[in-house]
Amino acid sequence: MHFVVLSSSKGSTFQATINAMNDGTLHAVCAGLVTDRSDRECIQKAEAAGLPYFVVEKKEGEEKEQYDRRISEAIQDLFSKTATSQLLTANSRVIACMGWMWILSPWFIKQWKGRILNVHPSLLPKFGGKGMYGHHVHNAVMAAKESESGMTIHVMDEGVDTGKTLLQKKCPILPDETLETLCSRIGSMEKEWYPKVLEMIENGELSLQ
Repeated sequence: MHFVVLSSSKGSTFQATINAMNDGTLHAVCAGLVTDRSDRECIQKAEAAGLPYFVVEKKEGEEKEQYDRRISEAIQDLFSKTATSQLLTANSRVIACMGWMWILSPWFIKQWKGRILNVHPSLLPKFGGKGMYGHHVHNAVMAAKESESGMTIHVMDEGVDTGKTLLQKKCPILPDETLETLCSRIGSMEKEWYPKVLEMIENGELSLQ
């Protein structure tokens, strides 16, 4: 399996994935990175690892689908550059969203249906949907006085945070919990489990369909 990373963040989970490839615990191949701005820290991770990347900035007034078409072209380009690209089936090409902050259009989802992974910092279906990302999720969890939270790695579909769940991991809300500590603990879980899920897909232990 080959995967392209979509990221518009610092790239901490991306770095954890690179580390897993380097230490031999992840055997899937990263074909590269697509990001949305030239100042994203995830680019530094790609450069340090010797991975190719594209910066695809959204143009002023550009429609979502048109932007996603350019994103898709960049992804296809990265896949085509891998040495074994001619041997890959369509389902061996996966998109791994790691801190990608743009909601993907129905056109993009259709083009890559059943092949887009995402991680969400809650136990979906709780605290998912539009506006639920990053600290907004953790704030909502704590405001609701939940006894536990966690993270969900799922397949993207046409909805927002509604696709097939591949893996969930829980953590208790501690008595002295703060927004910062909860964010840090769940972030650590994401970095630990995203590479493991990719390896489970590589080994056929998990199916995206």
